[in-house]
Amino acid sequence: MLTILFLGDVVGEPGRKAVIARLPQLKEEHAIDFTIVNGENAAGGRGITGKITIELLRAGVSVITTGDHIWDQKDVVSFLDLEPRLLRPINYPAGAPGHGTIVLETAKAKIGVINVQARTFMQPILENPFQAVEAAVAKMRNETANIVVDVHGETTSEKIALGRFLDGKVSAVIGTHTHVQTADEQIFPGGTAFMCDAGMCGPVNSILGRAIEPILQRFISNLPASFPVAAGEVRLRGALIEIDQTSGRALRILRVDEAAPTLSETSAEISPETTGDPP
Repeated sequence: MLTILFLGDVVGEPGRKAVIARLPQLKEEHAIDFTIVNGENAAGGRGITGKITIELLRAGVSVITTGDHIWDQKDVVSFLDLEPRLLRPINYPAGAPGHGTIVLETAKAKIGVINVQARTFMQPILENPFQAVEAAVAKMRNETANIVVDVHGETTSEKIALGRFLDGKVSAVIGTHTHVQTADEQIFPGGTAFMCDAGMCGPVNSILGRAIEPILQRFISNLPASFPVAAGEVRLRGALIEIDQTSGRALRILRVDEAAPTLSETSAEISPETTGDPP
């Protein structure tokens, strides 16, 4: 049996410090074989850098997935081609830097990861995710049946549709992007574990990981505002998935909602996009 930990969107310094501090204990407690983390908000709440990628990998993360904020930090463009364990959505047009898939060897079996971005209410609008992920899965199954797909998307309907579309073809489909953990973890009839959104690793007394007051004022006034990453209590949220390593079928999926170790409060990080809408 393979045990995979999937952690939702890491938000800013509080989120990434919590993941780095808590991950070794989680891996030991649950005998985790492989860890996937969505890191697209790890740098100041928007994007990820090469340095942060290296920190997360050194902490024990196996693969980092991303989404619509992948290009927000300038240095990541060149870094993507240097570090194959940092994925960007597979459905960018041909020629985009980086890769949307990876297969890694573990002590028990090969595990494949695919990162795809949904289209409804998402910017930029990418190529059709159904067609892109279908082709990627067909190719990856020549190497392994143990495949986890991160669907980075806004709407529950599109993420559920992708999960149903991939049922029986992959081991798990886990949604990211909304930062709100859903309570719909299940195993579809074909043996694919599904969860509409893994949630976030970040400050809980917040609005999607950001300080509450500036976002409230943005909604009330419609005026531009900056959105600092919040301080205070941090929780790690995601999913724990157990897979039959021979067939690739999911055996169990459990929600993860873990308190982070007490860390010094750091809320000075500001989103690079200081005048946009709330994340």
